Amino acid sequence: MSARLMQGNEAIAEGALKAGVRFFGGYPITPSTEIAEGMAKLLPKVGGTFVQMEDEIASMGVILGASLAGKKVLTASSGPGISLKQELIGYASAAEIPVVIVNVQRVGPSTGQPTAPSQGDVMQARWGTHGDHSIIVLSPWSVREAFDIAVKAVNYAERFRTPVILLTDEIVGHLRENVELPADVEVYPRRKPKISRAEGYEPYKPDEDLVPNVANFGEGFHIHVTGLIHDETGFPVGSPKVTREAIKRMHEKISRAEDEIIEVQTEFMDDAEFAVLSFGGTARTAYESVLDARKRGLKVGFVRLVTIFPFADKIIRELSKNLRGLIVAELNFGQLVNEVERVAKCPVKLCAKYDMTIFEPEEISAAIDELIAEVK
Repeated sequence: MSARLMQGNEAIAEGALKAGVRFFGGYPITPSTEIAEGMAKLLPKVGGTFVQMEDEIASMGVILGASLAGKKVLTASSGPGISLKQELIGYASAAEIPVVIVNVQRVGPSTGQPTAPSQGDVMQARWGTHGDHSIIVLSPWSVREAFDIAVKAVNYAERFRTPVILLTDEIVGHLRENVELPADVEVYPRRKPKISRAEGYEPYKPDEDLVPNVANFGEGFHIHVTGLIHDETGFPVGSPKVTREAIKRMHEKISRAEDEIIEVQTEFMDDAEFAVLSFGGTARTAYESVLDARKRGLKVGFVRLVTIFPFADKIIRELSKNLRGLIVAELNFGQLVNEVERVAKCPVKLCAKYDMTIFEPEEISAAIDELIAEVK
């Protein structure tokens, strides 16, 4: 297949389509709109449906309904829109509805700077909705990886029956690169009930992997869907025991598979005394700074989180054991750094930027030099 000049947002749309998404509900918002435009163009060609809703709340609601009816679904937005989606993201967690939500981050809070890059929604991605809930958050750093992670996000949503957030940023969303997209990708199919109604089918009875095989609406099964804590029948139960078991299972169905879900890229860590950790578009700049440090004879390694949540506790703990210091470079006031400090076995330094401009390599290089000077 010949290379194509593509934008990160366009690659997300193509990846989702390749993974089997056949329904998109959304509302235009900078800097994510190209995803909606791509889906509006591509979905009708494969028998899919694109719906522009009246707002972000309705956009989230309509994809939940389409998912319950058996469709693989996607929505995309940015800061203010993602805030509006939070109640129904929680509903999807409780009712175990597979959905993928793309957040192309921009400067906030509130309307902020609509066209400017940011990575200020890290903690919102994990804890934006209320209550104890599990979630998967993935972040690409290139156009090709935006395609690949869109496929992975859809597969994870289906496999674990959970919301998956594809947390990108304006840098990657509007980045253009020549890419070759694969003709075929691995696609996880929608799970079906294993027994009939007559055999005592219960929609929320978990399988061996703790994920239930909830029937799609309209396929002959009577199912009840609710955001209330429920038992295996799907009906609400006001029981401490059921509540404890339901919340624990929703966490464990993902934590059991953490070794597979968590993806971290490392470079130059074998002899590293210091390292720079980053993600998304900022990681591209961080990598250049690390290359510069290596050229200057400094033993600096590079760590990039592809999976933001579940957080790579064990990996970061192990990588940091032999380091004298670790820099976290992020395009915000300091969010991911708190997770790193929680598990790291070495001093951690924040390199933050939040003035609506991207990092220059020299800025992260300066932070490297400052850290080395501080620990001498």
